[in-house]
Amino acid sequence: MGYIDELGQQAKVASQSLAKLGTAQKNQILGQVADALLAETDAILAENVRDVAKAKDNGISPVMVDRLRLDVKRIEGIVEGVRQVADLPDPIGQVVRGYTNLDGLKIVQKRVPLGVIAMIFESRPNVSVDAFSLAFKTSNAIILRGGRDAIHSNTALVTVIRKALAQAGVDANAVQLVEDTSHAVAEELMQAVDYIDVLIPRGGVRLIQTVKEKSKVPVIETGVGNVHIYVDDWADLDMATKIVINAKTQRPSVCNAAESLLVHEAVADQFLPQLEREIAKVHPVTFRADDKALAIFQNAEAASEEDYATEFLDYVMSVKVVGSLDEAIDWVNRYTTHHSEAIITKDLEHAERFQDEVDAAAVYVNASTRFTDGFVFGLGAEIGISTQKMHARGPMGLEALTSTKFYINGQGQIRQ
Repeated sequence: MGYIDELGQQAKVASQSLAKLGTAQKNQILGQVADALLAETDAILAENVRDVAKAKDNGISPVMVDRLRLDVKRIEGIVEGVRQVADLPDPIGQVVRGYTNLDGLKIVQKRVPLGVIAMIFESRPNVSVDAFSLAFKTSNAIILRGGRDAIHSNTALVTVIRKALAQAGVDANAVQLVEDTSHAVAEELMQAVDYIDVLIPRGGVRLIQTVKEKSKVPVIETGVGNVHIYVDDWADLDMATKIVINAKTQRPSVCNAAESLLVHEAVADQFLPQLEREIAKVHPVTFRADDKALAIFQNAEAASEEDYATEFLDYVMSVKVVGSLDEAIDWVNRYTTHHSEAIITKDLEHAERFQDEVDAAAVYVNASTRFTDGFVFGLGAEIGISTQKMHARGPMGLEALTSTKFYINGQGQIRQ
């Protein structure tokens, strides 16, 4: 039996035992996991230091190293996330609808676990805990395959969780880490249709595309965010400046950070110099601009076609000047990754058209795209942000990790 087959078989058995746990039991165990993670903070941070040092040696950018780094405050945030999931309503067993049909059959549709979830993700070790807590609350077993950059951190976190599960009398294989970070083993995971019910990739364009192309397991596509902000001719330019600065610079390494800026030509001469001046006070940003914007900026680079389609995850932003709302909407729909998009405007009709016509999971009016997050949306921790339309879309909380089953009760009916 191969390595992935063994993990998959163990996860399948664990998922069947999880289905027997009640909500109160799951909540209590999540509390014990949170306590254990907090108690092992020093050990977890020591392993994270190894990952960060190796990442720096490998020349990984400071922005990406920040995604990897843990500290006491971030551990406390991870732990709080587990506790918040415990406090959320349990969707398992929830009745979606119930009715009696014309044959007298009593039909009830209930939420049930997906079964075994696999997740392939990059760099951010907090994802391993978030994913576990959401999977466990919904009675799903989970197999985690993190990036090699975070292997020591993920191993430490998953080891603590498994120990806490075992101490609580729960099958520790409810969560397993793929410790072999080779591409070959990752591809085996993508092919494990006998054991895995759904695969969730969370990372950059290359990872998502590879999983989509090679997976035989059903995939929920998440994460890639070529996020646009359109500054309309009816925009409050001070508001627009504040929003763009926040969306671009607060944490550029995350998928809801803004990557592309569209500006109406009627306000470009006023807005772009203002943005350039104010954003420099927060953090230098490289603007890659079209010809019209390039003539307005004091310091910018000429944009390539590739720049408009790029998720930079860095202090870089593409810029285009447009002549109308229609042009802005067409441009966004051409380059969007269907994650988050925003318009800054005081015109209600423009706002409504943008929200109706832009094809994305989250569409904002007069707000930063940085809010696209399961916790902020009231879903608790998220397992990812779905950019597709089937099964789930947008931040994926507990309900997104469930399926449904029909329960039918009769009194001897037969179909004529």
